[in-house]
Amino acid sequence: QVQLVESGGGLVQTGGSLRLSCAASGRPFSSYGMGWFRQAPGKEREFVAAISRSGANTDYADSVKGRFVISRDNAKNTVLLQMSSLKPEDTAVYYCAAVRAYSPSSYATMGARYDYWGQGTQVAVSS
Repeated sequence: QVQLVESGGGLVQTGGSLRLSCAASGRPFSSYGMGWFRQAPGKEREFVAAISRSGANTDYADSVKGRFVISRDNAKNTVLLQMSSLKPEDTAVYYCAAVRAYSPSSYATMGARYDYWGQGTQVAVSS
């Protein structure tokens, strides 16, 4: 089992920045690829960003490329999502997720691949 706890959400104005943090506990954190997903009211959950076990490989949804940065610290069992130039359409509940990864370079962009999920943290961007 892996437990994931997100933090760092809040209300921010358009153009502002937030940093989300996900703290993991349980099985060795470095065995998992990590991802961030989000779900806005009335919409399906969507992929935001992913990072491989080693942290060397990342991927982003087109809607956040150039604005969001995912990173991880395996020594601290933490994955971060630095969000900049926020837009009202970024408003959503953001979820951290973990997927068993057998290769240091692998990650996943499909939510169905993920094994563990956090409870989510709300991000609201005002116009």
